[in-house]
Amino acid sequence: MNKQWVSIFVAAFFEVGWVIGLKHADSMLEWLGTVIAIIISFYLLIKAGESLPVGTVYAVFVGLGTAGTVLADSLLFGEPWKLAKIASIAVLLAGVIGLKLLTGEPVEQEVKE
Repeated sequence: MNKQWVSIFVAAFFEVGWVIGLKHADSMLEWLGTVIAIIISFYLLIKAGESLPVGTVYAVFVGLGTAGTVLADSLLFGEPWKLAKIASIAVLLAGVIGLKLLTGEPVEQEVKE
């Protein structure tokens, strides 16, 4: 896995943080953390999109962020698990994994002099 894919996973982690922050932030410090998470998340997303297919990058980012947010909602805030929810997340993650596997690594072009 190259550096761009790692940055997408890190960006998705920060996406989960800022989504939680948008709902639960009450203090100035929590709002500051939310804004910082947004900046880091989108910066890493944009940098990955410079060398990987943007559609795939965005789909993986959103898919991982969605799955992470549902997981965090259940673990941190007591949201109940339902079979339909688990199945939907499994299908979503299967699509994300499929996109990742079908997207080839960027090929660097040689410069001829």
